[in-house]
Amino acid sequence: TQEVTLQHLQQDCIIPSFASMEETISHQSFIGAVVDAAKDYFHGEQFDMPEIRISHPINGRIPSALGKKASELTDEEKTLFYQRMCFCFEIPSIVHDEYGNRLALSIGGVRAYNEINLYSKKSVERFKIFIGFRNRVCSNLMLTTDGLQDKIEVLSVQELYAAALNLFHAYNPSKDLHLLRTLGQMSISTSEFCQIIGRMRLYQALTPNQQKRLPRLLLGDSQINAACRAFVSDVNFKSTGDSITGWQLLNLLNGSVKSSYIDNFLERNLNCTEFVQGIQRAKLGDSEYAWFLG
Repeated sequence: TQEVTLQHLQQDCIIPSFASMEETISHQSFIGAVVDAAKDYFHGEQFDMPEIRISHPINGRIPSALGKKASELTDEEKTLFYQRMCFCFEIPSIVHDEYGNRLALSIGGVRAYNEINLYSKKSVERFKIFIGFRNRVCSNLMLTTDGLQDKIEVLSVQELYAAALNLFHAYNPSKDLHLLRTLGQMSISTSEFCQIIGRMRLYQALTPNQQKRLPRLLLGDSQINAACRAFVSDVNFKSTGDSITGWQLLNLLNGSVKSSYIDNFLERNLNCTEFVQGIQRAKLGDSEYAWFLG
């Protein structure tokens, strides 16, 4: 992915249209709707500027440049939009310290044009909005089910604004903070960590029917390998003795999904939280995730 500014989206990018020439909701309008909803709901708080990342650029040209060689095109004759975009901004006035880490309440969203059919008449567009705490030490985002709406379908910016407000209203930050504290009280021995990693690898080789009998795991080999490397060498969350905490495991897994495609990142991030919660329950005798502990 590439980091861009809001100004770049506003000034240098076109807005794709449906076949009926009705415009789509632009990336910048999506960002604006969520930021406006956050400022209205968290009135009086401080807000950082959104960090924006894009991928899959779609290049084109204006009609008068048809037939020209690509090398001969001027900047004015080129068009550009990005198929996938994500953004995130922090509310630095809402922060908490957990285990020596500064956690800031963070809000953002993801959209991908490939999820809608631009060759048809105007229809609903799909968006994902999230709210959760981000670790300022490493920029890891920690999402729970309550903090993610991953199937928002709207026709207008106004409906996006309303969806964001509904998410903020339903979100309970105290519940998430309590979860993070309890994870910090859970101990995972090195042998248990190795067992978990081994089962995560084995999960990849199971048949679809076998996987259906187990909790969903969205992390693949590249993420599992990254978590193993971090267990040994991560400055903030590596093992320094015979065990790690659930808080460390969550951050090792969260850090491993950072390189995921924009449209997969939020689901994988949420899956990390669900997985570590499941391991926590398994250590207390619950059977749902017990397979991962052997």
